[in-house]
Amino acid sequence: MSARAVLAGGCFWGMQDLIRKRAGVVSTRVGYTGGDVPNATYRNHGTHAEAIEIIFDPTQVSYRDLLELFFQIHDPTTLNRQGNDRGLSYRSAIYCVDEEQRQVAHDTIADVNASGLWPGPVVTEVEPVGDFWEAEPEHQDYLERIPNGYTCHFPRPDWVLPKRAAAE
Repeated sequence: MSARAVLAGGCFWGMQDLIRKRAGVVSTRVGYTGGDVPNATYRNHGTHAEAIEIIFDPTQVSYRDLLELFFQIHDPTTLNRQGNDRGLSYRSAIYCVDEEQRQVAHDTIADVNASGLWPGPVVTEVEPVGDFWEAEPEHQDYLERIPNGYTCHFPRPDWVLPKRAAAE
């Protein structure tokens, strides 16, 4: 059994490198989504965001857990920017495949905002998933091939939500 998540949090290289290491993640690929150009490419992606498609095993990792990791490894409080990367391509966004994911996304954002741990309010967009245009081969698995390549993503140990109590 597998499920799909599509997330955008700035440059897709660093997102892919960190998310792929999470137990329960079956596969990842980077690409472009959320915009206006069909068959998007690196040189022509219009209003698309750089994003990562994650195939995961929900019996090993929940969608909520993936979102908590997502909010820890990028700054969801900066509009259209991550690190030195600026522009619409680098926005923070969650592209939901169904209503359940949309609700989990909104609940997680509310918990992040309520925690007071992040430097400001979350600006992450929550939208229905649309077409996902796979990025060129040189962008796939970039930091595995070029271990010292550019990234602005890293785990922030102070940006971890408290564990939730189990439902009774």
